[in-house]
Amino acid sequence: MDLNGTNFLIVGRAGMDFYPDPPGTRTEEAERFVSCLGGSSANIGVALVKQGCQAALVTRVSDDAIGRFCVNQLDHYGIDRTHVTPVGGEARNSLAVVESRIEDHQSVIYRNGAADFEMTTADVEAVDYAPYSALITTGTVFAADPSRTAAFRAFELAQATGMPLIFDIDYRPYSWTSAEFAADVLSRAGEMCDCIIGNDVEFGFMAGDYDRGLDKARSLAAEGKLIVYKMGEKGAITFAGGEEIHTGIYRTEALKPTGAGDSFMGGFIAALAGGHPVKDAVLRGSANAAMVVARVGCAPAMPTTDELEAFLADHPGPEET
Repeated sequence: MDLNGTNFLIVGRAGMDFYPDPPGTRTEEAERFVSCLGGSSANIGVALVKQGCQAALVTRVSDDAIGRFCVNQLDHYGIDRTHVTPVGGEARNSLAVVESRIEDHQSVIYRNGAADFEMTTADVEAVDYAPYSALITTGTVFAADPSRTAAFRAFELAQATGMPLIFDIDYRPYSWTSAEFAADVLSRAGEMCDCIIGNDVEFGFMAGDYDRGLDKARSLAAEGKLIVYKMGEKGAITFAGGEEIHTGIYRTEALKPTGAGDSFMGGFIAALAGGHPVKDAVLRGSANAAMVVARVGCAPAMPTTDELEAFLADHPGPEET
């Protein structure tokens, strides 16, 4: 997969995250919360920008104070929001209430009438795809229409310019009407993409059998796709150019379980764009993930390049798988 640059177009949501403060507080016992930018696509954009890339987001936000908060946060992090469109009516921005704790961790996600699902084909057709190195998205955009139709249209338009398509499966059951429908749609999306990232459960889900996730990853890799098959504490298997590359994880004192996938994606793609070999890119993505789960928040927790380099220099290294 040839990226040919460091300017990325990301399709998907920006939301608001609330974290009970101080860290370790249970949500029902909280007296105050810290707010920050959230949403998988926005988080990926922040991760990329903090590591020297450019990122533009295509989505819809609610035409209210919460939507404007998200837009202001995109500006704060330097993400191009030319194609972030407010939508009125009953549409509301997604909200996540996420605890900074591992034991008995609770995350509550509000996605009813989600504004980002109102993204239309007109939104993606208004984009000039020529300046971008790749299109990045996550499976959430395909969970409902008109967003699903718009995302597939964005894939077509990106492919027409020769842009690689990078896809994080990111299966979230609460967003879908049925598991069977989700498996069909996500499989169709994956077939169009040049790079697919997911965990063992997600690949198993796409295969229709949780015990056949690795077989699914191998079959997609046989089509020439770059595949990262993540296995939690067991590390990852990356399929690239006919090779199977096994990598471990960076141990850390985790504060929360959330944000790892978005930070991995940002670190991995930024490393590829910076000319790192695939194995090094996977390891840098893994280090990114280790850093984020040890910090409060997702977007504000994404490390800069200097922070990542310092972590890699001080850490004893990934555990072997």
